[in-house]
Amino acid sequence: MKNILILGGTRFFGKRLVERLLEDGHEVTIATRGNTPDPFGDRVERLVLDRENKESLAQAVADGRVWEVVYDNICYSPQAAQDACDVFQGKVKRYILTSSLSVYDPSSHRNQEKDVNPYIYPITMGGKDDFSYAEGKRLAEAVFFQKADFPVCAVRFPIVLGEDDYTERLEFHIRRIQSGTPIGMPNLSAKLALIDSEEAASFLSWLRTQRVEGPINACSQGDVKLSDIIGWIEKETGRKAIIQRESAKENASPFGVPESWTMDTSKAERLGYSFKAIRSWVPALIKQLSQQENV
Repeated sequence: MKNILILGGTRFFGKRLVERLLEDGHEVTIATRGNTPDPFGDRVERLVLDRENKESLAQAVADGRVWEVVYDNICYSPQAAQDACDVFQGKVKRYILTSSLSVYDPSSHRNQEKDVNPYIYPITMGGKDDFSYAEGKRLAEAVFFQKADFPVCAVRFPIVLGEDDYTERLEFHIRRIQSGTPIGMPNLSAKLALIDSEEAASFLSWLRTQRVEGPINACSQGDVKLSDIIGWIEKETGRKAIIQRESAKENASPFGVPESWTMDTSKAERLGYSFKAIRSWVPALIKQLSQQENV
């Protein structure tokens, strides 16, 4: 039984991670601002804190406990990373940061971990409003790997999808195709890496048992063209999509990248993790969500 803290465990894959850890018999504490209800009842301990406030974070974990693992799903800036390095010094045996495919630029090749090296990336301090999402994640990684006195692993996830995706990125496309509303996509031939929320949680849980440090890519096996995603939605809705290479901001697809944005997962596979194929779940999820939109 491990004593595990999760920063950001009340929704999406963080919520699924909590369930997996509880099923495995671990003692789980979730850190939350208290604004989002959760279904865990008395099975978890809760720490109410403001992740963006160092004093609040420090007070919440000031009881002398040493955490076997801390999962950080809500770190978006170098300042938040530095606060965690300071607060958890001597209080954690292993730190797992949720990072992002966004640390890489879209490119024609599958990005490898070495393509963005956080151990040498120049650090500029600031809060999450001072940087783009991508730069905030790059800088957060850099701070952890250059400043932390505890072992850190940064999981670089692509877009995470699922029926529990509160951002409703797939639903955006389904609704617009159903209603005949244009969708802005500059390159239908671009390929995307994806992962579903269930496997994202599974990978994070599995990583707890590994002694890997540094960045690690995690995504479904293979990749998918944007034209395939649109085609699957057209099949389920019986409607033809209206795609525009240039569009108004409100019509822009959250998948609308100018070129392919994919990752190489050789590192995780060498460690023994086997990702499920992307085409084994994306069409099924589209079918499920399309049916829900018709209810």
